[in-house]
Amino acid sequence: MEYKIIKDYGESTMNKAIIFNIQKFSIHDGPGIRTTVFFKGCPLRCLWCHNPESQNLKPEMLYDREKCVMCGTCEKVCPQKAIKNVNGSMVTDMSKCDFCGDCVTYCLYEARQIAGKEYTVEDVVKEVVKDKVFYKHSKGGVTLSGGEPLLQIDFVEELLKRLKEENIETAIDTSGAVSFENIERAAKYADIFLYDLKLMDDEKHKEFVGASNKIIIENLKKLSKIHNNIYLRMPIIEGVNAEVSHIEKVLELIEGLNIKKVNLLPYHDIAQHKYKKLGRDYEGAKMQVPSSEKMNSFKDMFAKNGRHLHFS
Repeated sequence: MEYKIIKDYGESTMNKAIIFNIQKFSIHDGPGIRTTVFFKGCPLRCLWCHNPESQNLKPEMLYDREKCVMCGTCEKVCPQKAIKNVNGSMVTDMSKCDFCGDCVTYCLYEARQIAGKEYTVEDVVKEVVKDKVFYKHSKGGVTLSGGEPLLQIDFVEELLKRLKEENIETAIDTSGAVSFENIERAAKYADIFLYDLKLMDDEKHKEFVGASNKIIIENLKKLSKIHNNIYLRMPIIEGVNAEVSHIEKVLELIEGLNIKKVNLLPYHDIAQHKYKKLGRDYEGAKMQVPSSEKMNSFKDMFAKNGRHLHFS
């Protein structure tokens, strides 16, 4: 299998995009049974990110040292001679790796994985229509997630058009940290927006998410004027935003906005192993899961304000 790299967002045309997973039978990415298409590339750097392999637009090599038996097969089959045994780990020199995939194919212990493959629109459509019967009977569909799918807007717009031709319901899971022009283009064809809102305090947003929240909040207001099916998705993390004051500010923001549902998502740390595979530290380990009592109190705050909740 050949893996190619798109050098920057500008080269992601309507015909090709970098995608790192097409996950079947998803039940947390919109209503019904869905297929979630995960795009590479994200403008944010949330410390608790569940998909760290999505942040970089380019393909990446994931290496699981715990599965590796140090047999040296990957080093032998690598045509670029990019893999070496360094202090008990099979280290890949990424300046030499061209993501040919040979090391993944020949590893009997599944210690290697490439995150990110080039797809055409037709590649994705061909894959997701296989489960069309499940979408129909569960009132589900296809969700485009990431990373941030709207960074690859030419591809996303064309894909949404094709899925509409197939009578498949679509949802966009977005951080909102993109040009509103991109959101507007997707809004013409997407049935649902899953809109992430992480922090209302701009300084804390910069600290924990790596960027200002101003464009995110402004884009939410603009989107509310042109789309009538927005689900607000809010991670709740002890030590970050699990505070009454945060919920109050959110309620103040969405007063008068066209928000159909609010999803409160309690923090979890199931992605720690991905960081190890990428050779990165997981800073989210310092964070805590909010208590069920606190989550229920936040739920009550939204309920009193007439906002329907759905917990994932």
